[in-house]
Amino acid sequence: MKRTDLIWKLAYLAIAGGVFLIDQTTKAWAARVIRFEGDRSIIPGFLNLAYAQNTGVAFSMLDDHGATGRWGLSLVALAAATLVLYFFWRTPRSDDRIMGSLALLLAGIVGNVTDRLRLGFVIDFIDVQFGNWHYPTFNIADAAICIGAGLLVIDMFFAKRKAEPPALTGDPKVSNSEV
Repeated sequence: MKRTDLIWKLAYLAIAGGVFLIDQTTKAWAARVIRFEGDRSIIPGFLNLAYAQNTGVAFSMLDDHGATGRWGLSLVALAAATLVLYFFWRTPRSDDRIMGSLALLLAGIVGNVTDRLRLGFVIDFIDVQFGNWHYPTFNIADAAICIGAGLLVIDMFFAKRKAEPPALTGDPKVSNSEV
């Protein structure tokens, strides 16, 4: 790996570290302020801050499994973070969308698993609603995971792939267009 590639990869990891720190800082603020002072309406009828403890996975699924669920979900998250790191180091430096998405995924996974291991639950506090529709409460780590996964989907379905080189004929000096 070239030195510049290593520097760029470390920069992406620094961004992941920054997202992780923002996530942990906002969760600590929510635990100190929102939990005790109550919900806050930022944009009435649309954006609120409301403290919640999520013992399950997304949308509180699997939240009734106690300590077994906590440790099981933590192990799955740690395995996912390990896989993300593996793919991160194997991704060419030139693929910025993949590098960025993997950095966001890593930050989000590590942010939520840190809460789960430290507290036994994940702190959620961002509450979005529109009329009668109400989105489940989430946090910065959840947003990073969704954005990272979204970028991966965009890359998978919409990115232009490099054209495969034409197949060679029997004579390596003759291209397919000359045949």
